[in-house]
Amino acid sequence: MKSQRHNAIKDLLVKTTVTNQDELRRKLETKGIHVTQATLSRDIRELQLVKGPSGYALPANGNGEDDMPATASVLESFGLEVVQAQNLLIVHTTMGGAQPVAAALDSEAWDEVVGTIAGDNAVLIVCPDNTAAAALKARIETYLV
Repeated sequence: MKSQRHNAIKDLLVKTTVTNQDELRRKLETKGIHVTQATLSRDIRELQLVKGPSGYALPANGNGEDDMPATASVLESFGLEVVQAQNLLIVHTTMGGAQPVAAALDSEAWDEVVGTIAGDNAVLIVCPDNTAAAALKARIETYLV
C-alpha cells in the first residue's frame, strides 16, 4: 500500500502541479487512494519532496528515494538573509522556501544545528551556543546569492 501510494505521488508530480498537501490529498483520492494528513506528511518527508514557488517537486535525482537537493543549492534558491540573535539564527527565505531550507539543514546533521523550525518564509535555527551560531551564520552566508 505504501509503495503504491508513493508511486502515485511521484506520478502526480511528474504529470501535474501540486501546490499544497490538501491538493495532493484530493488528487490521490481521485485515484482511489485515501490518506490522512499525518500519513501524507510522512510520505512527503520519506520521498524527500521539495516545495518550491510552484509547488511540490521530486528531488533533483527524480526518484524521491536517494539524495536530497544539496543544502548549498537550496540556500541559493530560497535563502535571502541570515541574522544571528545569540545562539539563534533566522534564515529569511522566499515565500514558501522555509520548509525546503529547514529540511536541507536537518539532513546535514551539522554539530552547530540543534534543531530547526520552519514557517513560510523564515527558518529558526537553534544552535548550542553563540560561537556555534556565528560559525554556522558564516557558513550559510557563503551560500546566499
